[in-house]
This record gives sequence, C-alpha cells and structure tokens, in this order.
Amino acid sequence: MSEMTSETLPRTAMIGVGSMGGAILSGLRAPGVSIELPVAVTTRSVASAAAFDAADDVVAYAGESDPEANRRAVRGAGLVILAVKPWMIADVVREVSHVLEPGAILVSVAAGVPSSAIEAELPEGVSVVRAMPNTPSQIGRGVTGIAGGVSASEEAIEIVRRLFETVGSVLVVREDQINDIAAVSGSGPAYIFLYAEHMTAAARRLGFDEDQARLLVQQTIAGAAELMLGSDEDPEQLRRNVTSPKGTTEQAVAVLQEADWSDLFDRALAANVRRSEELERGE
Repeated sequence: MSEMTSETLPRTAMIGVGSMGGAILSGLRAPGVSIELPVAVTTRSVASAAAFDAADDVVAYAGESDPEANRRAVRGAGLVILAVKPWMIADVVREVSHVLEPGAILVSVAAGVPSSAIEAELPEGVSVVRAMPNTPSQIGRGVTGIAGGVSASEEAIEIVRRLFETVGSVLVVREDQINDIAAVSGSGPAYIFLYAEHMTAAARRLGFDEDQARLLVQQTIAGAAELMLGSDEDPEQLRRNVTSPKGTTEQAVAVLQEADWSDLFDRALAANVRRSEELERGE
C-alpha cells in the first residue's frame, strides 16, 4: 500500500458500481475529498464502463469484455470496496485474494455475510471491515454503520470511517450490531417511504389530486425531518409541540397509537434481523 497522510484516503478500488456503489463513488469524487486517484471500478457491461471514459479521476474495467477486470482494479489498491450482491461476495474475494496489496482493507457492504467468511478467503495481513450504508448516501445524507472484523486494526476502521463520511454520518459498532443497523437505518428509508405511500393515498381519498397529495406529503416529511435535525428536542417532545390538548392532532395521534406502534416496530425490526441471520446461515 502506498504511503498516505492521515487525512488522505488510499488508492481505492470498487467492485460493482450499482446504486450503493455509485453513491459511494460520488462521495469519493466530491470536491474537497482527499484521495489518491484514480479510483478503479469494475462494471458488468462495457456500456457502463464507457460512462467513465471522459473521467480523469476514475478508471473503469468491464467484466463483460475483460475477464481480468476485478483483478486489474484491485492491484495496487489500499482500499477495496465490495459493492456486489451478497451471494457474489465469496466468489469475488477468492478471485482477487492473491493480487491484493499487503495491508489492504476490504470493505463489504453486503448484508448477511459475516467478516469471518470473507477473512477465511484472504491472505494474512488483509483487513476486513463491514459497512451498512443506506440509500440517502446517494445525496450525501446517508448514515452508515461500520464494524471491523478480527483482522481490522483501529487504523483500518478509521480509514473506513473517513470513507463513508464522504456520503453522510458514520456510527462505529460491534459486528454483532450490524444486523440491527440494517434493520433500523439500512432498511429505514423503506419504512419512511411506506408511510409516505399510505399518507399520499389517504390524502387522495380526502379529495386532493395526485400532485396536491404528493406535495402535501413530501414537503411535510422533508420539513419535519429538517425540523428534527435542527432541534435539540427529542421526537417525543417535538410530537407534543404539535399536539395541542383537545385539538385535532391529538385525535389523530390517539387513533394511530391504538395500533400499538411500539409492538409493531419491535416485530418489524425483529423480522428484519431474523432475515439477516438467515442469510448468514445461507438460507
């Protein structure tokens, strides 16, 4: 691995540039990010790789036309991001393990693949860090949980923390908390979108047209989120601030709370974690 300052990210390779990989790559290419260039990426198709032809900060290799694409990308890289589907991780790691730089850091964003399974395919001296980002990383507003495997030093974890700070906030956790991170923030945007889906439909049933309902719900969610981010008060107090005694909001909240949201969310997150555990067992 080449020398770097404590603020500079090492030369980086990314295997897979789908929605999440693309979000991370956008963060790495953002102005002000200190990183050794170019970033090497691999894509499945020649067309996808061609999208980077004019870039001076990215070099792309297409697996469709180059069987050595993944190995070419990781050669000389100090940081290798595995942004492929969980079922592909083991094959990709075996494919590139013998060309990885001594001291390289492998970052997996795959759910349900423990670091021990990756470490078993690697030579000694290569670190593994798991990361669980979420889709708002696409706009630089993500939150990522990261956890080092037994092979990862504090320095390696710090480098990965700085990597994901390019696309949002980072929380360093134990690996046995990664499935919980996935349940809360990894899948969390889907819960918000589900709420928006049903609120929009309810607004339509009140008589608003599609554009009006969408505007009302989108701006309410965005505004409430910004209000929460800018406030020192917790969500419970913020809710109370909107809920006047004997008022209209109080009546609606009472109906919602009859559904026992505490139990509902506990069961939903438990189902999410249970599925992560099934994936770890190969089910």
